[in-house]
Amino acid sequence: MSKAVQEDFRDKIGTMTKEGKRAWVYPKKPSGKFHTYRTWFTWFLLIFLLTGPFIFINGNQFMLFNVMGREFSIFGFPFWPQDFYLGVTAMIIAVVFITLFTTAFGRIFCGWICPQTIFMEMVFRKIEYWIEGDRGAQMRLDKQEWTSEKIRKKGFKWFIFFLVSFVIANVFLAYLIGSKKLLQYVTTGPLENLSTFVALLIFTGIFYFVFAWFREQVCTIACPYGRLQSVLLDKKSVVVAYNNKRGEREKGRSKFKKNENRQELGKGDCIDCFQCVHVCPTGIDIRNGTQLECINCTACIDACDEIMEKVDLPKGLIGFYSEENIEKEEKSTFTPRMQGFAAIMFVLVGLLAGMLFLRNDVEATVLRLPGQLYEMKTENMVSNVYTFKLINKTTSTIQDVHFELLSHNGTIQSVTHQDIKIPEKGYAEGTLFIEINQAILNGEKENVEIGIYSGKELIETTKTNFMGPRSFR
Repeated sequence: MSKAVQEDFRDKIGTMTKEGKRAWVYPKKPSGKFHTYRTWFTWFLLIFLLTGPFIFINGNQFMLFNVMGREFSIFGFPFWPQDFYLGVTAMIIAVVFITLFTTAFGRIFCGWICPQTIFMEMVFRKIEYWIEGDRGAQMRLDKQEWTSEKIRKKGFKWFIFFLVSFVIANVFLAYLIGSKKLLQYVTTGPLENLSTFVALLIFTGIFYFVFAWFREQVCTIACPYGRLQSVLLDKKSVVVAYNNKRGEREKGRSKFKKNENRQELGKGDCIDCFQCVHVCPTGIDIRNGTQLECINCTACIDACDEIMEKVDLPKGLIGFYSEENIEKEEKSTFTPRMQGFAAIMFVLVGLLAGMLFLRNDVEATVLRLPGQLYEMKTENMVSNVYTFKLINKTTSTIQDVHFELLSHNGTIQSVTHQDIKIPEKGYAEGTLFIEINQAILNGEKENVEIGIYSGKELIETTKTNFMGPRSFR
């Protein structure tokens, strides 16, 4: 076989024919050790995803991303637009994590965690296997004429696909507007909330299109992550790979024959059964090397190990290897580079944890009223007027709120002359006066520290400027 023919796979993606047409992928139903691990992990992620909007902790939705309402909740902790810096830090950590993780372990995120893969391979394909059968049965069904059997199976599959897509769209809507409001819309009926219902149907249609037709093309064409990994991987990156030195040897692959010593004959352990190709959800041949379409789902590892066991050859012809592992015939190790990546992630996560720990339940802003100068009162007291805004990030009303000066001897009095109440997930605002004796002021402008108390408990501190007469001391 010529070098040009061998490299032909690099000229096109696995889901496209030479003529540029769609090559429909019929992956064989996977089974094996890694598939079992993926199944259990998928169940955990699906339960987390589907129940996230409907679990409440201390009155907060477990996961909520209400952008329009400027209300966010992550793991039951409420966040506000004022906590934007935390969101930015978390996104930076996510980008760094994905980048570093890809550099070390390839595209394993796509095969094990990505919602697209989870829904496609563990939900929609399972439904397809249940209704239409395995790889061969699906291929025969698609080739046959539109008989009553084909219409029944295809129609039932598409109907189930639409229902599942509708459920997914509702769950995502619950993440965006809150599950309580979603249930309210359901009870009042679609006609009372027509715009929301139309948007829901549009997203249902998008999910249906992706999972019923576009399918693995999302991973190979639409998702930029596959292209990203090509510039991040190197010889030390551990990915799902074919051990070509063991699989090919001097004489290459050949079909299995009983009672022959393949090693003595110079034949590779690969018996060219194509099971790794048939089971691949993106339609590639892993034996051609690392390709952007590979999502590291490990289906090919399970398929190859099963065949190796049947022909009494060692497992692991396909496994988690780096190019360096295969060349040097060494086992994968936790390299210094991976240790460095782990250390960086540990520092970043620790930074975010510290920021979350130091985050207050109340945020206070006290500003001098624009355009207002200080006022001299009796007994050399200097008075400044301020506006304040207190934001309550908790689900409980904060009672008996008052202000006290922490940095100077003086008094703070709100215009209403009453203690303030901050409603749950709300805010309180108003006007207050700060009075300080001129004798203890060091200049015409200095910083003062203010404590915000709920009863006797200090719940927040803030600083502001205090203006006074120019000192000639």
